Amino acid sequence: MDQQVAQAGVAYRRMNEQDLEGAHRLSQSLRWPHRLQDWQMNHRLGMGYVAEAADAVVGTIMCWSHGTEFASIGMVIVSPEWQGQGIGRKLMTMAMAELGERNVILSATAAGKPLYQGLGFNSIGAISQHQGSVFQSKLIALSPGERIRPLGARDGARLAALCARAAGMPRATVLATLMEVAECVVIDRYDEMIGCAMLRRFGLGYAIGPVIAPDIERAKALISHWTGTYAGAFVRIDVPAASGLGPWLDGLGLLQVDTVTTMLRGEAPLTDSSMRQFAIINQALG
Repeated sequence: MDQQVAQAGVAYRRMNEQDLEGAHRLSQSLRWPHRLQDWQMNHRLGMGYVAEAADAVVGTIMCWSHGTEFASIGMVIVSPEWQGQGIGRKLMTMAMAELGERNVILSATAAGKPLYQGLGFNSIGAISQHQGSVFQSKLIALSPGERIRPLGARDGARLAALCARAAGMPRATVLATLMEVAECVVIDRYDEMIGCAMLRRFGLGYAIGPVIAPDIERAKALISHWTGTYAGAFVRIDVPAASGLGPWLDGLGLLQVDTVTTMLRGEAPLTDSSMRQFAIINQALG
């Protein structure tokens, strides 16, 4: 669906690569930390729409399909000078039409929540953003027979299966693109992969996520691996508010700075209760 609609001095159309610099400038004006490279990665994985006025990008939205049943929406931004004119609703309507009957997940700020509720989304949880610098990170011991090791060249399929169990939706496409820019370690238990954690450049420093593990202690071990490896660097991690990691992260120096609401239109993914996602990739991709 490639369309252009003009209304009240605003034109809406499909996002292309040439729009990313304008989208980046828009996000910078709202003090979002995303680099141009972060926009480019998101665009490679999905698609989006822009709202244009006076030859400038004044609104953005992006969406990503995760298989045939699930999708996510993010990067919903409207310039402060153009808010209150229905731009966000129009962009949401276009993205939802693109995604069809898929179950859709998004992260909502307090300001955006009423719009999403009006479009049929319901609150199902929250994501807490933690960030800061860790100067001393104590390594956490694993059980006998377990070790943290780098992801191997032939581990891709096992990694995708592990992440799909925790997320309840296909992750292979997202992970393949993420691995172009990320480092990854896994917990190996007698040649069985039982956890993973990725780290990549993002914003002002680095982002940790996803973090997948069967329990909170192994999740802490994976996170501690990266905070120890990159001691003193600025790090961000986004965790489900119900993960139980909040106080521990605060104690490390990764302070909670924001919380967004996780919202869903449709049916929730069916996850494996024996494998949990303790940190997401980002608030757009889940």
